[in-house]
Amino acid sequence: MAREARRDNRGKEEERDSEFVDKLVHINRVAKVVKGGRRFGFAALVIVGDQKGRVGFGHGKAREVPEAIRKATEAAKRELIFVPLRGGRTLHHDVHGRHGAGKVLLRSAKPGTGIIAGGPMRAVFETLGMADVVAKSTGSSNPYNMVRATFDALKHQVHPKDVAAQRGIKYSTLQARRSSVVDTEE
Repeated sequence: MAREARRDNRGKEEERDSEFVDKLVHINRVAKVVKGGRRFGFAALVIVGDQKGRVGFGHGKAREVPEAIRKATEAAKRELIFVPLRGGRTLHHDVHGRHGAGKVLLRSAKPGTGIIAGGPMRAVFETLGMADVVAKSTGSSNPYNMVRATFDALKHQVHPKDVAAQRGIKYSTLQARRSSVVDTEE
């Protein structure tokens, strides 16, 4: 009986793993100098997402590249965050993010714009399932800082329903205000 339950759990775990898409962003080779020479190790940065609004990143270190990637992927699956998307394709509002010297600006975009972002930020948006976004990175170009700054920005993304609840107004009233502002800008 216990074996069957264990098999069932393993099947569910494999199903859960198959729903995620992972992207390797960066591999760093590090050397430790010892008496006999150098010992090499590897550090991997991986982004994992379900392309439906959940995304996470992980960092793994090991003596072999595949093991470092596996560790990073497991760490990323443990640290998933949910990001509310407008129409399942873009952000609700523009947002800034920062980590260390890395700064990013994420802007919502019209349908058909695509992902206009560089390197590590592009991987985050692709695994998140975002279709239209414009992003600019200033400051550090270190992939770790860029990814963490992007996640900082995504954590500050707020759904309009939450804003309406905080202000004590109806969601439809908030949307009506938004459409009137958009009409005057165009």
